Amino acid sequence: MLKIYTDQHFITPKNRRCVFPLLFDLCYTKNQQLLNEYELVTKIEDAVVVIVPLDISEYFQKKQEKWLFEYIDKALALHKKVWVYTAGDYGLTLKKEVYTFRLSGFNSKFDTNTFILPSFIEDPYAIIQNKFHPIAKEALPKIGFVGHASNSGSKWVKEVLVFLLHNYKRLVKVLFTDYQSFYPSSIKRYKYLSLLQKNNHIETDFVFRNQYRAGAKTTEDKQKTTQDFFENLATNPYTFCLRGAGNYSVRFYETLAMGRIPFVIATDFRLPLDGIVNWTEHCVLAADANICEALIDFHQKISDEDFEKMQVNNRNLWLQFLNRETYFITLSTLFKEKI
Repeated sequence: MLKIYTDQHFITPKNRRCVFPLLFDLCYTKNQQLLNEYELVTKIEDAVVVIVPLDISEYFQKKQEKWLFEYIDKALALHKKVWVYTAGDYGLTLKKEVYTFRLSGFNSKFDTNTFILPSFIEDPYAIIQNKFHPIAKEALPKIGFVGHASNSGSKWVKEVLVFLLHNYKRLVKVLFTDYQSFYPSSIKRYKYLSLLQKNNHIETDFVFRNQYRAGAKTTEDKQKTTQDFFENLATNPYTFCLRGAGNYSVRFYETLAMGRIPFVIATDFRLPLDGIVNWTEHCVLAADANICEALIDFHQKISDEDFEKMQVNNRNLWLQFLNRETYFITLSTLFKEKI
């Protein structure tokens, strides 16, 4: 078992939403599989790994930076491995010798101790009450998408205002995040999807939304938009995936969980378990300049057998490595090897 320590004064009902994800499973839900992998010790000296209990931005919000840095420095002085978690679309980088767990950011700015967390989602097949099966290869690549994509003038204005507001809050210390340059994700999606749609060598199944989840407010509307989204994933072997406000895509993980093939636009991201998972075997990565050619070329070269096998492997990848439980089991093994 991997021995870990955290300050349990922060493990309160109020902090459930912002606790380090592993601690949520160990301290709140009492996940037995993870309790078999990790031992939560009461003395910092007995631990191999020391975990900062909450999303680090919480300590800045609550003006507890002094406690945070003293806690980290004490663990480092004892030669412990320190894990910190930074939540949200942007994340926050600490200039400390720590292992940082985050959802997003830019690979070119990361050190080797930065770990990307998958988006921990529910199994889509439990939601749509269906079973996985691979889709046979057809002559043309068939790609699906349901989501927020627009090129309207009002959308441009909104994207600019949201960007300016976020940076104003960051500058006046209302929000604590890394800086990120302007990236109008819904407009970029529209641009790329339109290129794919116009290509006669690609079959597309796109549903454009002007708002996130089509602006659904009622439970019934939310259920319908969710069903539409996952049915589109289920019926198309490829799914278009592009980053959102943060430099990551929840849709990417949903595609893998469905056993489909993510078609991803490269935006200087890092994927989870980099170096353990060979991501070139699980997705199609395209540069900004040649997205149509990348999809057509990949589809032409892959055999019928490997096409279906890739879908099976993607489903298994999510089951074995990318849901909450299996991700942290893999992490436990990785850090035991570092001891």
